[in-house]
Amino acid sequence: MSKIYGYCRISTKNQSIERQIRNIKDLYPSAIILEESFTGTKIEGRKEFNKLLSKVKSGDTIVFDSVSRMSRNVEEGYKLYEELYNKGIELIFIKEPHINTTTYKQALTNNIELTGTSVDSILKGVNEYLLALAKEQIKLAFIQAEKEVKDLQQRTKEGIETARLNGKQIGLEKGTKLITKKSIAAKEQIQKYSKDFNGSLKDTEVMKLIGVARNSYYKYKKELIEELHNAQCRN
Repeated sequence: MSKIYGYCRISTKNQSIERQIRNIKDLYPSAIILEESFTGTKIEGRKEFNKLLSKVKSGDTIVFDSVSRMSRNVEEGYKLYEELYNKGIELIFIKEPHINTTTYKQALTNNIELTGTSVDSILKGVNEYLLALAKEQIKLAFIQAEKEVKDLQQRTKEGIETARLNGKQIGLEKGTKLITKKSIAAKEQIQKYSKDFNGSLKDTEVMKLIGVARNSYYKYKKELIEELHNAQCRN
């Protein structure tokens, strides 16, 4: 029995994916929804989408809220489109219905019949034109999706430069330490195992034991010494 899948993707976990799910469910209530948060443009990094591609079969349908949810890379997107089409999988793009696989299929199958006369060369040219037009529409959709990514990157870059020129702080202020779960755990282990604190191991031995790179190790160790010194001064 054929299945309908709805693939939804957001770029960051702070975004809401509910709108995409709602748009798909409104049209295809029985759709099996797959959700994913991924920032890149390459398909190979999307675990849930790749799982879907590995199990989808001929007769199944994949629904996207828009073509950008399938791919924001022109070459990769168009190649995947043709691969899925050739496998007998239907693709539906809610916001770009003109590039649904049903439209592409019509361009392939609804050829103008040849007459066996001298006008056949003209009719053949018309058929080839219709197919080329369908392919071009699909490519244009992926080109637009890719352009949106580049435009966003450019706007972000320009915004950062404008902020910098206006004297605004970009990123952490000088002297500010970025505290993460990783740094906290590393410092606890350094304090526990290093002979300079409560342990008996050399720096190289501690690095190997806790799996921290040399530069990070000495950075954490320096910060730890400062933190312990400040704590003693407060007491």
